[in-house]
Amino acid sequence: MRKIELLVPAGSPEVLKTAVRYGADAVYIGGDAYGLRAKAHNFSLAEMKEGVEFAHARGVKVYVTANIFAHNEDLAGVEAYFRELKDVGMDALIISDPGVFSLARKLLPQTDIHISTQANSTNYGTYRFWYALGARRVVAARELSLAEIAQIRAQIPEDMEIECFVHGAMCISYSGRCLLSNYFVGRDANQGECTHPCRWNYAVVEETRPGEYLPVYENERGTFLFNSKDLCMIGHIPELAAAGIDSFKIEGRMKNSLYVAAVARTYRRAIDDFLESEETYRKNLNWYLDEIGKCTRREFSTGFYFGKPGAESQIYGESTYIKEYVYLGMAEGVDARGLCRLEQKNKFSVGETVEIMKPDGRNLETVVGGIFDEAGCPQQSAPHARQILYADLGREVEEGDILRRRGA
Repeated sequence: MRKIELLVPAGSPEVLKTAVRYGADAVYIGGDAYGLRAKAHNFSLAEMKEGVEFAHARGVKVYVTANIFAHNEDLAGVEAYFRELKDVGMDALIISDPGVFSLARKLLPQTDIHISTQANSTNYGTYRFWYALGARRVVAARELSLAEIAQIRAQIPEDMEIECFVHGAMCISYSGRCLLSNYFVGRDANQGECTHPCRWNYAVVEETRPGEYLPVYENERGTFLFNSKDLCMIGHIPELAAAGIDSFKIEGRMKNSLYVAAVARTYRRAIDDFLESEETYRKNLNWYLDEIGKCTRREFSTGFYFGKPGAESQIYGESTYIKEYVYLGMAEGVDARGLCRLEQKNKFSVGETVEIMKPDGRNLETVVGGIFDEAGCPQQSAPHARQILYADLGREVEEGDILRRRGA
């Protein structure tokens, strides 16, 4: 069996540290430009260096995205950006554009290059093409089945790696190539500015009757024609491994620490249990499914892995998320009084039951015994986002633990 890598997204330095603590083998991040998530916090060069040092000290790799489709005016900037990346120390670049690929090979010859899913690699001939040019890994197009991936594995060099998305949002357009955002609001999805128009509510208008919306809705709120279910393969780790996939990739560089911690921790345990034995994996399957269901998500599907999806893979009635838990904050440490220091993300109150999520898989329920501001003054609740607080949680808390509570 090939060694399995768990690859987790990080849209900010805080989330990178969370991904590392909660089980990632590698994380992928973006800089301030030339990646496909311009609306994420993203990383300055200084933050990249700090993140790489943090990850490498814990045996975790860092990949940097540069996967836009570049226009003529972008190339000089890309070249300058790659020169700046020389001192960052990342383990690989993720690239989709051949022109950008050529610049990376020239300016960063010692850095591995991974070909982005945006490059639409759907056959073993394409994998061989990129390998001959020096690419170490290709991220499979999301439209491939497990059977097709297994065929690719059998037809490419043994040391070439296959990376596949196994969890997260799916795109309505082929491997993420979408023009809807550009058309509607002038923000180019292929240059990192997608406004996610696939999640909007649509109606049909007949061309000779402009302004007259025809009743095609599934319910009184309309129909969400392009709104796909989220991908979830937590119940199919053996099949993914059997196909010869090297890297199991989680989608979500726009997600917060709670989401990343929950998904990374669950897939980490599922992979480790499977590597111990398939029997162990099967025995704990209900735990994986229960934990992954606690994440903010849409309904789940298995995407294209077991054949072309039909109407059951779309969500026609709404575009809202299922949200069972609220992110309260991350423990930054415990002071001499035994109080947990955190930056508050959402409101919680004294006397409320909350949960402490630990990287080892434990979820510790506890009642908030007290909340204090930085001056030590008590307060009944924590209503102000980003306020630094000290909380009496009455349970074992360590730096990096995630606090959450049930309910919206």
